[in-house]
Amino acid sequence: MQLFYNPNFNETQTSFVFDKEESRHIIKALRKKEDDILHVTNGLGVLFTAKITIASDTKCTVKIVSFEKQEAPKFKLHLAVAPTKMNERYEWFLEKATEIGIQEITPIICEHSERKVIKLDRFQKILESAMKQSLHYYLPKLNEPIAYKDFIKNVNPGQLFIAHCEETNKKSLKNELQANEDVTILIGPEGDFSVKEIQLATDNNFIPVSLGATRLRTETAAIVACHSVVFKNEN
Repeated sequence: MQLFYNPNFNETQTSFVFDKEESRHIIKALRKKEDDILHVTNGLGVLFTAKITIASDTKCTVKIVSFEKQEAPKFKLHLAVAPTKMNERYEWFLEKATEIGIQEITPIICEHSERKVIKLDRFQKILESAMKQSLHYYLPKLNEPIAYKDFIKNVNPGQLFIAHCEETNKKSLKNELQANEDVTILIGPEGDFSVKEIQLATDNNFIPVSLGATRLRTETAAIVACHSVVFKNEN
């Protein structure tokens, strides 16, 4: 199934007109024609089945035939991940985490962060593409970058973890995770969290955890953490 994404679809509509850019893509690039069926999600868990009624490359019009709501996960995974020095590595993380099943992502700016300027528009497009490719109907929420200390003060409820490389007493993430609970995990930059940042996290009820015996890159650590949480919540 080929999945389209349009946030303007909703359950009250009976028809929809795509904008010029998307109409051109559907009709010209994909060569869709009248009576062809499109599968569209609004990124909020709803899959729409729509039939093309007007195959115009400027105003492609569809009739909504049916829709179905996908049940939301019983847990919410929020990864707060420091930007990587090379943008491509962070983009890879965004793509794979979306495929696996993350719900929320926040770029955090830390003491050792080498990159502090982030192109959210490009990141958003990567999330949308990965959602469509993996046939997910929920689009992960991408937050604005935030200073580490500010994020700590406004953290979400649920299980709280910080993964770092310091040789201190840490627990195993896989042993600490509880099914069907919200989870927030902090992943630091290439230079890791500073000692001060680790202490700030523990002072705010974050549990220091290990993701395994080997030293992982930022983006790899984020994927390991993401997969661990989703795997724990599989039925």
